[in-house]
Formats: sequence, structure tokens, C-alpha cells
Amino acid sequence: MGSSIEVVEYDPSWVLLFEQIRDLVLPVLNDLEVRIEHVGSTSIPGLAAKPIVDIDVAVTKQSDIHAAIQRLATLGYVHEGDLGATGREAFIPPDGITWHHLYVCTIENDEYKRHILFRDYLRSHPEDAKMYGDLKMELSHRFQNDRLAYSNAKSDFVTGILKLAGWKY
Repeated sequence: MGSSIEVVEYDPSWVLLFEQIRDLVLPVLNDLEVRIEHVGSTSIPGLAAKPIVDIDVAVTKQSDIHAAIQRLATLGYVHEGDLGATGREAFIPPDGITWHHLYVCTIENDEYKRHILFRDYLRSHPEDAKMYGDLKMELSHRFQNDRLAYSNAKSDFVTGILKLAGWKY
């Protein structure tokens, strides 16, 4: 199932990479009301993660999504559609830039809300972040070449954290 899964110890340079990418995309989006958020495991200090920065670009109006797609294209981002996450548009990064995941959605999008809730909870609960990092390390070895099994095996933990953080299922 594709490339093998690599989970590594936390790297503080992930924050710097996020800031570089934010500073690249912000100028083409600066007249839109936009939030550019570092999400996913690389955004949580001390958390082991796959070494790929995840970025959510959240706009306030649905109509701004199309404008953001067009403007990101001027930087070399390739729009991939929603990849099954309704209302969240995915992009392939421009050539010559460190590989990362960039998504555009509205601030009302459930995926965006979950990303922020999960990130903020783990940032303020380092003991839970440590448990999650340990789980990811163990699962990356157990399911090294099976991305779907890896994702499925951590879903109960993620759901538990989101419930603790106040997400209503």
C-alpha cells in the first residue's frame, strides 16, 4: 500500500517549515479573511510524527475557497480536489518546496474544527501527547507498509482525545 510509514521523534524545525510555507502563501491570500494553521502531529511540541507538515488554510466564506485555489495555483500549488473530505480542498506543493500537506476549507468545516481541537488539546496535555506519540511509533513498526491499517489502529485513540476535548459525535 504505497510507501512505508515513517514516524520520527519530534523535530523543532517543523515549526520553522510551517512558518516558511505560511509566509509563502499569505501574500497571495492576504486580502481574504484567512487563518493559516499548523495542524497535525508536527504542530504538537514533543510529539513523534510522520515528518510531513500539515497546514489548514481556513477562509470565512465558502466563496473564498475558489479564489484561494486560483491564487495558490500562481505559486505552483496543484489542486487535487477534496480527496473524499467534503469541503476541504487538497493541494500538491510546488516543485522545489519541502513536501507538505496543504488544505483549504472554511472555518466552519468539521475537519478544520477537529484539527484545531485535537491540536490544542494535545498541546495542553503533554502526557496524552506522549501516549499518542508512543502509539504512533509502535503502530508505524507494526503496520509499516499498510497506511490504512495504521490509520485505523489509531482512530480509537484520536476519537477518545476528541471526546475529552469536547467534540460531540
